[in-house]
Amino acid sequence: MVQPQTLLLMLFGDFVLDRDVSVFSGSVIDVCARLGISEHATRSTLTRMAGRDLLRRTKQGRRVYFGLTERSTAILRDGRTRIWETGAVNDRWDGTWTLLSFSLPESWQRQRHDLRSQLAWAGFGPIQGGLWIAPGVVDAQQIVSSLGLDAHARVFHARAGSLTDVDAMIRDAYDLGALAARYEAFLARWDGPAPLSDPLAIRLTLTAEWLEAIRRDPRLPVEHLPPDWPAKKAQQLFRELERQVGKAETSLETI
Repeated sequence: MVQPQTLLLMLFGDFVLDRDVSVFSGSVIDVCARLGISEHATRSTLTRMAGRDLLRRTKQGRRVYFGLTERSTAILRDGRTRIWETGAVNDRWDGTWTLLSFSLPESWQRQRHDLRSQLAWAGFGPIQGGLWIAPGVVDAQQIVSSLGLDAHARVFHARAGSLTDVDAMIRDAYDLGALAARYEAFLARWDGPAPLSDPLAIRLTLTAEWLEAIRRDPRLPVEHLPPDWPAKKAQQLFRELERQVGKAETSLETI
């Protein structure tokens, strides 16, 4: 089940991103009603998102408007890149791996958790101990530097030698079952009659659920994945449905 915050981000991504406008809260409430989200839940979500620096709040008289922040703009642009540029199918891998090795003091539990979380988000998987890998060239140095851990980590780019069983290494470093399950769930929900009737609700929910499916996918090379890997079929379905739905029209009051 997609959270209201994700659906609201999809709404702002469709109608606000790169436009430098803010949307009247009443318009957001009207759209969310079409998504099955109550007025109370919408208002609560807007307030939480403003508190998390995902939306900026502006008052004009008695009306409240919401716009994107630098943080939410970056998130939405990253999502746009993942959906339309990188995609879910890595069939052009050049054999390069990014390796990151780190060693942190035992007492640094928070730093260790933050680093592992950001590495997983960037497509890394653990091989052993403090050694993580990701396919392709990944800017791991930026992750390390952003956490102030430059003195505790090393980044390399390399290719696997002939003695390395890449298929086995991938199975050890990544939970392939969990990755495949996300795509299988997407196919089960959307490969057939649309689960919703409102065109705008379909578009926003479709995009939100697709992004949920791909956002933590490390884009592993297809030649080292099972032949029935569901990402390719799921991506084809998403793009076909997105073309069919098109850019849904709605009336949003903006400033």
